[in-house]
Amino acid sequence: MRVLSGIQPSGKLHIGNYFGMMKPAIELQNQGETFLFIANYHALTSVNDPDLLRANTLNVALDFLACGVDPAKTVFFRQSDVPEITELMWLLSTVTPMGLLERCHSYKDKIAKGFVPSHALFSYPVLMAADILAVQSTVVPVGRDQKQHVEVTRDIAIKFNNKFGEVFTIPEPSIKEEVAVIPGIDGQKMSKSYDNHIELFGGKKATRKRVMQIVTDSTPLEEPKSTENCNVFALYKLFASEQELQALADKYAVGGFGYGDAKKILLEAITEYFAPFRARREELENDLDYVESVLAQGATKARAAARETLTAARRAIGLE
Repeated sequence: MRVLSGIQPSGKLHIGNYFGMMKPAIELQNQGETFLFIANYHALTSVNDPDLLRANTLNVALDFLACGVDPAKTVFFRQSDVPEITELMWLLSTVTPMGLLERCHSYKDKIAKGFVPSHALFSYPVLMAADILAVQSTVVPVGRDQKQHVEVTRDIAIKFNNKFGEVFTIPEPSIKEEVAVIPGIDGQKMSKSYDNHIELFGGKKATRKRVMQIVTDSTPLEEPKSTENCNVFALYKLFASEQELQALADKYAVGGFGYGDAKKILLEAITEYFAPFRARREELENDLDYVESVLAQGATKARAAARETLTAARRAIGLE
């Protein structure tokens, strides 16, 4: 099994990123060969400040290493350090129907939310396909909202293989349904673009403020409360044991327990869960040469795999 996953450095990572993508990807590094990349080419669709892009890229590297990425088990690299990917994207684009991209929900959703239409935004799925196919990955951990892009990758790979010969492995998406969509503080999917996120390594005051802003219903303090459709309870599920979850559910059921108290319990759970990761991140911040060496070594390994694939694709299409 060869696993590939990536994340954009479009801002500071949050709890939704961790449970929706980071944690599943890190767990898979013990089950097969894992490629994990920082998608800074993809981030260009939303980040136009070069200093911010560089800072975000470093922060993502620190976050992943702090949360458990093992360079001995995972090929961890920056997307921009593997130029074979962008050449492969062009080859794939020659067999990609316009209609396939026009049906992609992500593009429509972003335009509806005010993103400026661009070729990069529209062709995002083709670059994602190149990311996946370049290293011949068999499994792609994604959130439910990204599943369509893996399906697009499969369609493109099949079209290329049918036309030019068997060059690409056809990947499968891997989705953990129970944590596929993490609610933000407003109940929508947690997202930086919605500004409803709780940062992974935010300051204590900032994290507390975000947690206390979680939207709840208007059930009075003295009345019992439902755990269904409760944003606080949904987030607590990510951190609590079965016994802890049942204890909070019991407090909801009897009444006399406010949402403010529930938020304090959630805040304590978040703080305790990420405490060892935070300590490791502080160590890494003081050893940036090590972080850079990890990314450089990862790029060397990723380029070797991507070059092999690109050579096969160039030969199949007639460029060699």
